[in-house]
Amino acid sequence: MSATETSANATTLAPVEGDRPQWGTAIPFFLIHLMPLGALWTGATKLDWVLCIAFYFMRLFFITAGYHRYFAHRSFKTGRVMQFIFAFGGATAAQKGVLWWSGNHRHHHRHSDDDEDLHSPKHGIWWSHFGWILSSRSKPTPMHLIKDFAKYPEIRFIDKYYLLPPTVLGLFCFAVGGWSGLWIGFGLSTVLAYHGTFLVNSFTHIWGRRRFVTSDTSRNSMIIALVTMGEGWHNNHHHYQRSCRQGFYWWEIDLTFYILTVMSWFGLVWDLHRPTERALTEGRIKDGHFDVGMFDAYWAKASQKMLEAQVNASRRMREAHLNAEAYAEAKRKALDEFVESTKDRAREVAAKSDELIESTKQTAEDVARLAKGPAGVAD
Repeated sequence: MSATETSANATTLAPVEGDRPQWGTAIPFFLIHLMPLGALWTGATKLDWVLCIAFYFMRLFFITAGYHRYFAHRSFKTGRVMQFIFAFGGATAAQKGVLWWSGNHRHHHRHSDDDEDLHSPKHGIWWSHFGWILSSRSKPTPMHLIKDFAKYPEIRFIDKYYLLPPTVLGLFCFAVGGWSGLWIGFGLSTVLAYHGTFLVNSFTHIWGRRRFVTSDTSRNSMIIALVTMGEGWHNNHHHYQRSCRQGFYWWEIDLTFYILTVMSWFGLVWDLHRPTERALTEGRIKDGHFDVGMFDAYWAKASQKMLEAQVNASRRMREAHLNAEAYAEAKRKALDEFVESTKDRAREVAAKSDELIESTKQTAEDVARLAKGPAGVAD
């Protein structure tokens, strides 16, 4: 395989050659997706659906406010007890430990949409949605990026035993609603929380509008913001990561920020960062700033298409060359067969000619003898 073809395959088929699935993560991940099917046998009650909706939004809040805005970006402050509650609550979503999640998110912002980004859509929409989580690349926790929170023993504990919080929540749903409570209240809300979170990694980099110039392809989406309690204002977030408020304007609904604001009234959180005036006006695309992020994305896509075209052209040329060789070989074989057939025919004709000559000689001799016979009698 040529170097060009290898490069193209590495980009189109897998983010990094040699990536292997983590079956220890992949199998439970897919099994959880099957849990809601249990309701086909048990049915589902109104309580189950109440638990499902409540725990979906509860866990989305702890992911967005805790894992994301607090641990990954330090966009507000809180006390140590509330810090642990944010870590425990986020872990109930079964999206691994707080240090793993937040450390990898910091890595994402350092390398957003470049080759080092763990979940860039440039590697494929499904890869960015959930494939990266199941890959061997994502297994290690980047402790060097999250040292500021790794120093707390209780945070390290909940990060190490990250399966404990979802187990507790699952048992609670079972105790309250029985098997159907487990299937719907816990299982379905877990699956929905997965994909609500994953939408931000995948679709907010390919779907929506861009207000600010960034080095990536982040976009704003009202629909995803409503589904994820405010995380859909992704272009705003990539433009000014420090802001706890991701919906920069009043019409950009950000439920997570509203809840944090109420919590701040009671002293549970404080110092909620908001976008500065400079952040609101700097780098706006409508003001004529060159959108380098989209330019790079389009350039990379065009380069990829050129690579694919080159690979396809090389393959076709090889096929054409092989076809030409096969055609020439077929012609040589046909010519050899024609020559051999001609030789055989010539030998047959020669043999028949010999037989004809012998027959003619014999006939001539017979005629000669007949001619001599009567003459001898007359004498």
